[in-house]
Amino acid sequence: MAGLMDYLDWRGDLTMSQAPFNEVDNLILAELSYVDFLGIVPGPGEGRSITLEEAAEAFFARFPAGERIDMGVLIPDTIPDMLRKMADSPRFRTMRLDHCVDVADPQRGGQFAALTVETGDGALYLSFRGTDDTLAGWLEDLELACAREVPAQKEAVEYVRAVAKHHPRRKLRLGGHSKGGNLAVYAGTFCPASIQRRIEAIWSNDGPGFYEDLLDHPAHRRIQERIHSIVPKSSVVGMLLEHEESYTVVDSDQLGFLQHDGFSWQVMGDHFITLRQVSRQAQMSDLALRRWVHGMSAQQRRQFVDALAHVLKASGAETLTDLRDDSFKAVAAMVKAMKELDKETREGLLALIRLLFMSNFRMILEDIQSEPERGQADERQGEENR
Repeated sequence: MAGLMDYLDWRGDLTMSQAPFNEVDNLILAELSYVDFLGIVPGPGEGRSITLEEAAEAFFARFPAGERIDMGVLIPDTIPDMLRKMADSPRFRTMRLDHCVDVADPQRGGQFAALTVETGDGALYLSFRGTDDTLAGWLEDLELACAREVPAQKEAVEYVRAVAKHHPRRKLRLGGHSKGGNLAVYAGTFCPASIQRRIEAIWSNDGPGFYEDLLDHPAHRRIQERIHSIVPKSSVVGMLLEHEESYTVVDSDQLGFLQHDGFSWQVMGDHFITLRQVSRQAQMSDLALRRWVHGMSAQQRRQFVDALAHVLKASGAETLTDLRDDSFKAVAAMVKAMKELDKETREGLLALIRLLFMSNFRMILEDIQSEPERGQADERQGEENR
């Protein structure tokens, strides 16, 4: 089975003039924003853009030759390898990068990062980073369940305004993975109508949804036909909250929650291998999570988010890597913080953890059971191709 890295091998030699921008290019550029380009790629108003090849050379110069680059607990370590392949490929290496922004506020609980890519076909791709290794980012993700606008969403709208002003005649594409997909849709919805008309497409790659009323907002209706929501068959993150009803389901070579990793999504030629619908267990998990969220009042949601933020902050860690590296101390502090919560809130937190764990366990079982069927389907497809 083939993925993003195979795509770079197969089609990296084709320029945009030879093969137009496609959905796989979108995911690659969405993953690119996870790279720490601060101090390498110019920020807003900081100077002329640089090529991807130049940015990659400067990034790898930060690390001793042969050293493994740790991207954090949840960000795929495949990303540096992807960057190397991009820098070697005619399709990507001459793309120009600018408007690099990367801010995090541990106290407020917010994280925002984005990157603009001149794709070489007259358009710009605004890549919004998903949740990274920072606990500030994770705390902001929790806010999606109880706030109509989180700080990163507001910053995403301002980012689109700034880039559009700097490039007044360029067509725009917006995209991101995970929370970055949510930011792309939100920014594309609430940017000024004059900018919205310049947007060719918006991609949400397994990004979480929104509060109920956003989908009925007139600004969303104006742009909805240009929104492309892509989720893996066992999606959990991408099915959270209210979502566009029209989404593409892609196959993955991973199990359960691990399908959130875009490098597991299956590629054929210039497109993803698609399925008719998400798995039965993903549908059941989505329903269970929606019932859990909608079963709380707005005040209860706020209390829950504040309580979980309290538990995470008690660890003293600033990143998930910190939690991993000093897990004994962190867990002890978090257990103590859990005991300080009232019984109802504590039981709510434990119920969510159990719900997510059981959802993942069931999805893994379903994926294992479907492997023989997938193998038979691959054999039939191979025979047809011969």
